[in-house]
Amino acid sequence: MANTRNMDDLHTSERIIELQNCNIWQQDHLVLTDVNLAVSKGEFVYLVGKVGSGKTSLIKTLNAQLPLKEGKGFVAGYDLSAIKERDIPYLRRKTGIVFQDFQLLIDRSVNENLEFVLRATGWKDKIEIEKRINEVLDKVGLSLKGYKMPHQLSGGEQQRVVIGRALLNEPEIILADEPTGNLDPETSEGIIRLLREISSTGRAVIIATHNYTLVKKFPARTIKCENGKIIEVKDDEEIELENL
Repeated sequence: MANTRNMDDLHTSERIIELQNCNIWQQDHLVLTDVNLAVSKGEFVYLVGKVGSGKTSLIKTLNAQLPLKEGKGFVAGYDLSAIKERDIPYLRRKTGIVFQDFQLLIDRSVNENLEFVLRATGWKDKIEIEKRINEVLDKVGLSLKGYKMPHQLSGGEQQRVVIGRALLNEPEIILADEPTGNLDPETSEGIIRLLREISSTGRAVIIATHNYTLVKKFPARTIKCENGKIIEVKDDEEIELENL
């Protein structure tokens, strides 16, 4: 496709996300400046910071919900600064999204929710659709819950459905925006463990969160949004998140 780029052109063939000297805008509001970020395949990364610090805007830029107006950005081989409207759906198939508020269709069963996404992204064969749905539900621990309606599931189960939905088209990247924001601590830990398992399969996973407890309990590379900048938190530094 016109806006793809050979990953060998990057500094390393393992790099799946690369932002260079980017300014991140939310409409006419400059949110983050001089953003430089590289994420490799299979990497698990926290994106932390106070509410309004730019975490969500950065995630939305990575899957082209917000346009990249300034700087260079490459995600899953797509050039964010030059991507054409017709190519954005293909980028988004490579960047599965996990939302805090689930965004499930409440009038359809779990299976029907997943089937809707598959058909919307070009799947036609009923047997293949059923097979893929069973595969992702098994992966997220819900193999017996496909017939249930969203309201019949717990919050943690609904979030697992959302993660399964994000996995349907075998994305190279999972972008999770506050995936534990509406969940209790024990359920939240289960969701983080699941996302870590997913990263171990070679997918890059970026989690926007202000849950300090989870970051401490499941340590990983951490990027902090603060004062309009992103800062890499070193292993020997304390992340001051208690008031986020």
